[in-house]
Amino acid sequence: MTRTEFRRMALRLPDAIEAAHMGHPDFRVGDKIFATLGYPSIAFAMVQLTPEQQELFVRTEPNTFTPVPGGWGKKGATHVLLKTAKKAAVREALQVAYTNRAPRRST
Repeated sequence: MTRTEFRRMALRLPDAIEAAHMGHPDFRVGDKIFATLGYPSIAFAMVQLTPEQQELFVRTEPNTFTPVPGGWGKKGATHVLLKTAKKAAVREALQVAYTNRAPRRST
């Protein structure tokens, strides 16, 4: 998967926008970051999962998904190694991360 493909997938989600945080592109919904590109290097992206969701993605795709080191990783921040990433797995991870951060709609 390329950075461009990751970016396109993220921006296809409803109301998702691209901004920047600490010099890296990020993707937001409702002013909340659900994914980033380029940290710790251009080879990676990040999706913001819950710890339980992170465990599932790491277990099913260990060559692609790894917890971010430290406290952020313990809270669910998950690295995505782009060169090993399968599009379907990344699409699912982005959707989950987006849903985690999207504002709740009232009915």
